[in-house]
Amino acid sequence: MEHRKIRGNVIDIHVAIQGPSDGPIVLLLHGFPELWYSWRHQITGLAAQGYRAVAPDLRGYGDSDAPAEISSYTCFHIVGDLVAVISALTEKKVFVVGHDWGALIAWYLCLFRPDKVKALVNLSVPFSFRSVDPSVKPVDGMRAYYGDDYYICRFQEDGEIEAEIAEIETERVMKRILTYRTPGPIIIPKDKSFWGCKDESIPLPSWLSEEDIAYYVSKFEEKGFSGGVNFYRNFNRNNELLGPWVGSKVQVPTKFVIGELDLVYYMPGVKEYIHGPMFKEHVPLLEEPVVMEGVAHFINQEKPQEILQIIFDFISKF
Repeated sequence: MEHRKIRGNVIDIHVAIQGPSDGPIVLLLHGFPELWYSWRHQITGLAAQGYRAVAPDLRGYGDSDAPAEISSYTCFHIVGDLVAVISALTEKKVFVVGHDWGALIAWYLCLFRPDKVKALVNLSVPFSFRSVDPSVKPVDGMRAYYGDDYYICRFQEDGEIEAEIAEIETERVMKRILTYRTPGPIIIPKDKSFWGCKDESIPLPSWLSEEDIAYYVSKFEEKGFSGGVNFYRNFNRNNELLGPWVGSKVQVPTKFVIGELDLVYYMPGVKEYIHGPMFKEHVPLLEEPVVMEGVAHFINQEKPQEILQIIFDFISKF
């Protein structure tokens, strides 16, 4: 596996690359709080099938640069990084696979620059546009529905959640989030009860090893969580920036997969959207969505071989 830096949108983006130099590129986009490493199984699997797997650390994460300003983490900045990475590697279209925030950014990439994408496989986060009433800011809507302790609401104050995390071991933070399997919202009260007692161990599932946790910990202790949290701090700003694309469709062949226990699946209106007519209306080339039974949010790590097969089966058509 090769690791290199590619100049993104004014910053350097770290990418992990494996596979033949002339193989079709598959761009793998991670979510929060993850890294390129969350695609470790799919990278090697795709490379073995003759594809060139490219997994970046998104800006603010891992070995990529992390601008200090919150305003440097809009959808435009992040998509700009990806367009620069794609252009540096190939003149052709690429396959894109996204999970969590990576999925949201992948939707935007396909919306803004469909000329760069051959086909898309997205996990956990369906396509969503700003509300019919643009005067309702997304975070205000979440706060009204879930309360101030909803994790996205807690993330809004600059430095607040970082200070709380600093009092807790990074290892505990990573284990608590990556093993979250409750099919419902993450609520993080300010009394820190969400993280559990320090002397209380958090058992790992079979798909997540202590070595995996150690890698995440090493990078987040070095970089911190601000970069990743700043993605959430741009929800409202992105809502405004997307104004010119309201009414547009994602015109890219798409496969969508979500876990039956994924917290996103239980957000207001998500099930109805995924299984109703609107998803297909917004993404005309969408295949029938897949709901994986008994699987939670971190689907590409929990079911690595199954997700690899879905990716391969879909992109091999193009």
